Amino acid sequence: MHFLKFLILSSLFSLYSFAGNITYTPTALAQMNIVERMNESNATQESIESLLQEQNSLYEKSVNTTMSNKNRVVKNTQLYEDEIFSLKKVKQINIRAGNKFAVLRDEVALKIYLVLRSQNRMLKAVLLALDSNSIEEYEEKLNTIVGSNQQEVQEYFKKDYIAILNLDTQSKILAITKENIHELSILQSVNADLVGYIYKFSAKMYRLNKYSKYHLISIAIYINSLSLVEAINPVLGLYGLSVIKLIFMALLILIIYFFRKVVYVSLEHYIFKVELLQAYSREISQTIRGPLESLIIIININMLIYVYLDFSSIDVVSRFFNIIYGFFFTLLLYKIVNTVAKIKLSRATSEKGNIKNDLINVGIKIINFIILMIGLLIMLFFAGVNLTAVLSGLGIGGFAVAFAAKDTISNFFGTLSILFSDVFSQGDWIEIDGHQGVVVEIGLRVTTIRTFDNALIAIPNGTFASKDVKNWDKRILGRRIKMHIGVKYDSKSEDIKSAIQEIRIMLDKHTGIATKATKYSHHNEKSHTAKLVSKDDLEGVKNNLLVYLDNFGDSSINILIYCFSKSVQWGDWLDTKEDVMHKIMAILETNNLEFAFPSLSIYNEK
Repeated sequence: MHFLKFLILSSLFSLYSFAGNITYTPTALAQMNIVERMNESNATQESIESLLQEQNSLYEKSVNTTMSNKNRVVKNTQLYEDEIFSLKKVKQINIRAGNKFAVLRDEVALKIYLVLRSQNRMLKAVLLALDSNSIEEYEEKLNTIVGSNQQEVQEYFKKDYIAILNLDTQSKILAITKENIHELSILQSVNADLVGYIYKFSAKMYRLNKYSKYHLISIAIYINSLSLVEAINPVLGLYGLSVIKLIFMALLILIIYFFRKVVYVSLEHYIFKVELLQAYSREISQTIRGPLESLIIIININMLIYVYLDFSSIDVVSRFFNIIYGFFFTLLLYKIVNTVAKIKLSRATSEKGNIKNDLINVGIKIINFIILMIGLLIMLFFAGVNLTAVLSGLGIGGFAVAFAAKDTISNFFGTLSILFSDVFSQGDWIEIDGHQGVVVEIGLRVTTIRTFDNALIAIPNGTFASKDVKNWDKRILGRRIKMHIGVKYDSKSEDIKSAIQEIRIMLDKHTGIATKATKYSHHNEKSHTAKLVSKDDLEGVKNNLLVYLDNFGDSSINILIYCFSKSVQWGDWLDTKEDVMHKIMAILETNNLEFAFPSLSIYNEK
């Protein structure tokens, strides 16, 4: 398009009608002169080849000039309209005056202008077609434009003027008419050559138009005009490259290399400014640095391919890179969320809060699942998948999936039940279905327990909805110590009463035994949710202390000791229990009591 416009502008005219003559621009005269010299009868093959090279150089120069002035050429919409309008009026005047030769002169001159206007319109149309989305679309438009020009121009050459040329009349007007006829015939050849060179330089024009969009056309034309570049480009052209492409690619690599640092610093600065992320900004910036640098490298590769394709994009390549961008977006979001979660969990161990670690863990897993689904949908969208059909298919197949995954769904709701019922938490010692141990993690599907013999058990969360769960750690005061002490039947009643009283006093004053006087505080005293239950029973407070003569056994008189240690930790409980047992033994010795053991007395009646 640029090329044609230039040819119409420069090749043939800036025409003015003066006394029946047509004035051409220097470039137009040069083109017509070349064609005329080619048509000479004495032209040799060598001279024609030389003229073809000259013509090619002239047209190539015209392409560069036209592309450099594309906008100005396209905007010049009224070219030749005034000349055509004036000639039509003059022709009508000469017809009425009966000036036969003047009419012929004006008729031929009018056809010249019409051909030039057709060329100008063709050039503008080609220039506009250069903005097509693909080279294939451009070539299709080009064929239509050229076809329209050929059909229009052929109408102007149907009339035969040989008889006029053979007239031998001494008339100045006839001489001008013959000159115009001669120029019209040359113009016919020029128009054919013009169409041929449009096709020859169509790919070049399409490439130059891409540079024009980024205001690089002048630089590209200048570099391509260098003699060294003209010698190298044919070799590089075999691989779809050129010197200007290599220069732009190198510059692009350097720009993105320095730009990545600016992007990273700017992003880091933005993260520091976001109030919600200020506490985690340093860790987030370190975590996303690797994926971000990889993303910038991918962007660089994408831009290099874009330049290699003459600032064009291929649908398959674009979709591929869009999928990669969707993946990195998902990865960055995943990194940020998990970095925040990791810091939260590490701080939760040293801070007193109302949020359970289990809830945070499961919440993170649910958020990660949502991030994964969003990322997958984004990548499917960029891959060209119809998301409406996919989501509709999920709705239709949801019943079948739900039926097939009923256990998974049951486990998921079991997870929600565990989290919101507060039956147990991470780190609790629980017992369920014959298994007991410490809760390692409450997952979306299973809860893992570390047993006391150091085995790891995974129990489906749905099981907790139908089984009894015993939680040994849901208590803040009191771990039971219960025992029966058997003394011999030959023990005196007064000694037994004295021992029971001393044991009561010992337990009541023991620093490790919980009593009514033991002070304690409830968990989350200020923010505790109001419930119609005893707080002591809800949070696990036991301070009963019972020492009584219990029963007469087969081999002993049994004393019941029932009390609770202050500490609920197993090691502290064992220490307290051991100390209590030693003191009980000392009390029994002081009161002349002996431990009974299973025995059987046999009496002989004789």
